Formats: sequence, structure tokens, C-alpha cells
Amino acid sequence: MNRELEFVKDMFDSIAPKYDFLNRLLSLRQDVMWRKEMVKAAHLPDHPLTLDVACGTCDVALEIYRQSRATARVIGVDFSFGMLAKGLEKLGARNRASTIRSKIRLINGDALALPFAKDLFDGVFIAFGIRNIMDRQRAIQSFYNVLKPGRRLAVLELTTPENNVLKALYMLYFKKILPWIGSLFSKNSHAYHYLPDSVIKFPSSVEFAGIMKQAGFDHVMFKPMTLGIVTLFVGTKKR
Repeated sequence: MNRELEFVKDMFDSIAPKYDFLNRLLSLRQDVMWRKEMVKAAHLPDHPLTLDVACGTCDVALEIYRQSRATARVIGVDFSFGMLAKGLEKLGARNRASTIRSKIRLINGDALALPFAKDLFDGVFIAFGIRNIMDRQRAIQSFYNVLKPGRRLAVLELTTPENNVLKALYMLYFKKILPWIGSLFSKNSHAYHYLPDSVIKFPSSVEFAGIMKQAGFDHVMFKPMTLGIVTLFVGTKKR
């Protein structure tokens, strides 16, 4: 058994009920804008078939659905049953829920063992999930395999600002304030101590772009957002 995987899965199961609320609160709703930029950057074709890895509570899947004007089909994959249950609840609560549920399908699965054919998807997305995967090279390679040639992978992840003053303020918020706020609303206060540790250990933007290139992606770009606390990475599968 992968004990590290089990720990992260159990952690997300426990924080799922308050996950959306805390995301909006702790990011001051910037997470909504970040996801919009992520989906735009994928340059999806009309009527796309897309994959949302580590889909969580379906925020990215719903943004794909909105930006495609309800023409996209989205398959969401997550290893946490708690997050998927919250996602299903969110899909069912929306207007025209039956239409949305026919377009967004959720699967309990592992990013390192995707059960899909090669060259299948018009876009692959992962938001705030890649840092929780230790074998990132293997994960990015699996995303490359299921993506159609000429189509894009978009990765959104929390990162550390390069400016020393901003970095110091960010670390103060991340290590002191964020865990305290998280403990007020979530029973699993440890999750909000794990978060800063996982961000600090994440590779630099240049290093992560190199991982994408090593997996075979072309035209790899990255864009820091909100003073560098989040970075959007985009790569295109070779034709």
C-alpha cells in the first residue's frame, strides 16, 4: 500500500465538506479567476472531450462546461470519494442538472493509472493536484499519452513568489494565518499545515516546465498570477 497516497486521500475525504468555502475564503475568491484563465489557455475546439484530473468538487469541470457553452463533455477523475461526493452534490443542485450530469461524468481513480485510450482527449486539466503526486514525471507522461496530438495540457498550481518581501509575507500567511483559519472551519487542521509544506517542496516553475518538456510537450509556457502565488503551466502535445 502507498501510505503517502492513503494519507492524502484520507485528508481530502475529511476536508471535502468545507473545501469550496475555504478555497473562496483563503484565496479571496481569486481561485475563480485562476480557473477561468486555465480553461481559456487550453484553446479547446468546439464540442471537446476533456479530462479533469484531481477534479475535486468539479469547479474546473463546470468552468469547462460554461466556457464551451454547454457543448463540452468532461470526465473528472479523483481518488477521494469525499471530494467526488461533494462534486456530485454540486452538479445535482444546479439548474438543468440532468443536462449537466450527462455532460460531466465522475470516476474514482488514480492519476498514475488513467483508464483511457491513447490520443483521446481534446484537453487535459489538473488544478491544485499535481503537487500531491510524488511521481510527477510519470503523471505528466500519462496525461501526454491520453491527449490528442496538437492539444493542450493545462496545469494550475500554488507556487512560492520569487520576490523576497512577498515571499516572506506569503510564508507568514501560509504557515501561521492559514492553518489557524482552516482549524476554525475544518476538523482536520493538519490539512492546512500540510498545504504550505507541499507548496514549499514543489519544484520551481522552470523545473516543472522542464518536467513537462521531458514528457514530450512542446511550446511549454508558464504564467505567474496574483503576485506569483499561483502559476499556470501550458504545454502542447506534438503532432
